[in-house]
Amino acid sequence: MLPAAQAAEQAPQGSLVIVGGALRADNAEIWQRVVKLAGGAGARIAVIPAAAANPVRSGANLAGYLNHYGASAFVVPLAVRLKDHDYRRDAEDAALAASIRQAGGVYFAGGDQALITQALVRADGSRTAALEAIWDVYRRGGVIAGSSAGAAIMSATMYYNAKTVFGTLSQGVNDGVELAPGLGFIGNDVFVDQHLLARGRFARMLPAMLKRGYKLGLGIDENSALIIGPQHEVEVIGYQGSLLLDLSQAKTSGAKEFNLSNARISYLDHGDRYNLATRRYTPSADKADGLLDPLKPEEKDPVYSTDVLGHNTVLVMLEKLIDNVQTEAIGIATAGPGEPFQELGFEFKFTRTADSVGYASATTDAYTILNVRLDVRPLQITRPWYK
Repeated sequence: MLPAAQAAEQAPQGSLVIVGGALRADNAEIWQRVVKLAGGAGARIAVIPAAAANPVRSGANLAGYLNHYGASAFVVPLAVRLKDHDYRRDAEDAALAASIRQAGGVYFAGGDQALITQALVRADGSRTAALEAIWDVYRRGGVIAGSSAGAAIMSATMYYNAKTVFGTLSQGVNDGVELAPGLGFIGNDVFVDQHLLARGRFARMLPAMLKRGYKLGLGIDENSALIIGPQHEVEVIGYQGSLLLDLSQAKTSGAKEFNLSNARISYLDHGDRYNLATRRYTPSADKADGLLDPLKPEEKDPVYSTDVLGHNTVLVMLEKLIDNVQTEAIGIATAGPGEPFQELGFEFKFTRTADSVGYASATTDAYTILNVRLDVRPLQITRPWYK
């Protein structure tokens, strides 16, 4: 083990920009933040198109976007799908590694995250020369950014060959099948997932976190980003926000069907901050005076959904619950057409407790929602008796 002082010296001094996918070209806030963290106007940013179905096209487009916002971006010709290239040889090329190391930032394209690790990690699990150069950029203070697949690789564990969200609940997850090692830029104690609210993926985070022993999980939605600095401060920017899952006190019964009790779920909105080390929340400036009074709730209608995995459903439920006479909300998940376990379902119960806190924005219809209890239990679903 390294001495404490030496370990501290080697801790990354850079930042991460974790984008939940579907990043629009006109989302200036995110693109400009990547450029700023890479060094500002004229910053050299290495674009890694390894995950893309068409690396040439994707790499050129991403470099063009970054350059539009002031960078001096270049494409690193390293991808499994890059024609007339040997990605294993390219990953060990000293000149290519040097070009990455001299950059102020690295941007990973979206696509298939398995192709990123295939291109950058040796068969024995060690880092290629190119990946070591990327880590050097991060260690000395540069930015590592990525969208979709480029976000998935940020944690030490990533989804690999995933089933549907319901499939991960009904059939479980396995190392080497649904789960695989990521690149671990965020560290070993936080699980990251993307396309979160748009695809109901908060639910698939739960079995993965339990399988690998994660206590904290961050899921970021589309066209939105998590900015994580060297002091472990998380800031949310972009179109929407992030769900924080805390399993520190959660338990599972050990029954065959997936179940979970006493988890905590929070929603961090645009401009909110959360420190991963101290676990302290700071609402955005427009919500600073917007603390909701639990004794004077505005809503009174029951909160219920038959499709808790639907687009944005979990956020809508949390927003309706946090300022409500009702203290519980129920969401149901069932198998889609053709999926196995048609008679299995899951109840997601969200409970506002004494620790739950909500903030409302003064300028828009937006909320920060903290520490709502989450319990999940299996259900037996009765299908129609006729065919």
